[in-house]
Amino acid sequence: MTLPIERARSRKPITWLTILGVLLLPAAVGGILVTALQNPTERLESMTAAIVNLDEPVTIDGQTTPLGRQLAAGLVDGSDDLDSNLTWVISNEDDAADGLADGSYQAVITIPEDFSAAATSAGTAISDGGGKAEQATITVTTPDDGLVADDLITGQIADVAASTMGTMLSEATTENILVGFTTIGDQIGDAADGALKLANGARDAATGAAAIPDGATQLASGAGELSSGASSLASGLDTIAGKTREAAAGAAQIGSGLTGGGATLQQNVGGTQQLVGAIQSASASAQSAAAGSAGLAQQLGGLAAAACTPPVADQAQCDLYSGLATQAGAVATDAGTASGVLNSDQVAGGVAALPGTLSTLASSMTQAGTGATQLAGGLTQLADQGIAASATGARGLASGATQLSEGATALADGSTELATGLDTLATGTGDLAGGLRTASDSLPSFSDSESTSLASVIADPVSSNSSTNTIFGPTAIPLLAAVVLWFGGLATFVVMRAHTARTLTSRRSSASLTLRAFAPAALIGAGQGLLVSLIVQIVASYDAGTWWAFAGTAVLAGVVFAAVNQALVALFGGVGRWISALVGVLAVATGLISTVPDWLAGIGAALPTAPAFAGLITASGSAVAALVVWGVLSLVATTLAVTLRRTTSAKALLAPA
Repeated sequence: MTLPIERARSRKPITWLTILGVLLLPAAVGGILVTALQNPTERLESMTAAIVNLDEPVTIDGQTTPLGRQLAAGLVDGSDDLDSNLTWVISNEDDAADGLADGSYQAVITIPEDFSAAATSAGTAISDGGGKAEQATITVTTPDDGLVADDLITGQIADVAASTMGTMLSEATTENILVGFTTIGDQIGDAADGALKLANGARDAATGAAAIPDGATQLASGAGELSSGASSLASGLDTIAGKTREAAAGAAQIGSGLTGGGATLQQNVGGTQQLVGAIQSASASAQSAAAGSAGLAQQLGGLAAAACTPPVADQAQCDLYSGLATQAGAVATDAGTASGVLNSDQVAGGVAALPGTLSTLASSMTQAGTGATQLAGGLTQLADQGIAASATGARGLASGATQLSEGATALADGSTELATGLDTLATGTGDLAGGLRTASDSLPSFSDSESTSLASVIADPVSSNSSTNTIFGPTAIPLLAAVVLWFGGLATFVVMRAHTARTLTSRRSSASLTLRAFAPAALIGAGQGLLVSLIVQIVASYDAGTWWAFAGTAVLAGVVFAAVNQALVALFGGVGRWISALVGVLAVATGLISTVPDWLAGIGAALPTAPAFAGLITASGSAVAALVVWGVLSLVATTLAVTLRRTTSAKALLAPA
């Protein structure tokens, strides 16, 4: 069955099957695209990626830290918030390369051997107070013949995994830093307390040092007096040493004399014994002499009496006899006394003991002489070694005391400066204590829970509550719908004529001819819009209000796009279809991403697809109005084109059909 609709550039009539094909084309294309591209991350299990972990774990504070293994486990198992929906395979370099080559793997993520070392280098540098921090990197490799969005998907997953790992490490490092702030604050506080104690001690030391100069001056004076006394002592000791040497010489002489006298006395012991015998003989002689002298005295007395009997014959002789008698009596008396003394027990015993006494005395004198000789040697040694050495020591003491006096004077001067310096130190230390206390109070202090919470926020200060889980975003469906409806309008006028071939001979008005050609295209466009809306609803599951607004805009866009494509073909013929295709490409290019050049974005905003795209995203009166304006202007342009087609030349009329 044929229809009264003319086929473009062909005399073959259009059938219902043709109309159905044109009607279903946008729905089929849109359905395929929307089904393929809607929420691709929900079907990532169809993609297989390999993980090649070359990481060498590091040891931190005695604990092994295998960050490469942790990252691989996170990719395979997912996280607490999101399960891993890719098919991951733990592989090696050779297997991964083979898998990329034969298409078994759509991506390979390689964790380098220095991953753990680089990832922890910042924390290590902070902990050690120096060192070079490095950024840990992972490599994502895709096959050269991989699909367009595969790189985007695997790269995004790897970026999220690396970002998550980086956030975790940043949290740990930042938490340690915050805890370090608290520790540093406490330590600075302790340092402030210590500095305050040091300041107090320095102040006390300054006070004590201020008292040192007086004591040092007194010490210098006493040391001077000690030097003078030590010098005098040295002189006195020198004098004593000289006298001691003289005494040693005298003792030596005494020893020599005693030793000689003892020997001489020992030699005279024999003579003493002879003397004792003589004394004993003298005692006997004295006794005899006493007896004789007594008898002589009696005789002389008798003679004196005889001579002096008056008358005295010779007075001189009488006096002589009297004197002799008296003297004889005295001699008798003395001889008796001497005899008595010599014969007494004491004299006789003493005289008898005299040889032994003299022998003992001689021995004692010899021993005394030996002792005096030893005394002379000891005095000499005392003079030379003891007293002389003491004199030398006294002179050294005098010299040391002089130096002590000079040092004490210097000590007094230095102590004055020390007191001033200690006072300055006390002042500076007090200022230091105040500054440290201010620094301690200025540093923040955090509890463990506060450090953990704050580190989490600092490591990841900005988050998004976006629920979008597709790499194409929420505007992908409106863009696809607008584009397929546009190409649906183009397909309509690839099959149909923009106006009847009998335009020149028809008696209908140009407007009537325009609307007569537009009517079936408008119905097809409306049908295309409705079918596309139904397909979108099956995939996207809009709520009722959103879908009705989407469907109304889609139907209107289908009708308007039919009018615009009719105008393009009416005005430019085949070139118009080329322009239409270019418009569709521009709509796709400017609707996918916002980073297109400004001039290209300006062209895209001026296209009839722009209000349809905006209205399909969010139904609005401005979008509807813009589409209506495009539709009316297109019909006017088509009417003008039909009017121009109704004039011709004779040559054109005579040309063969």
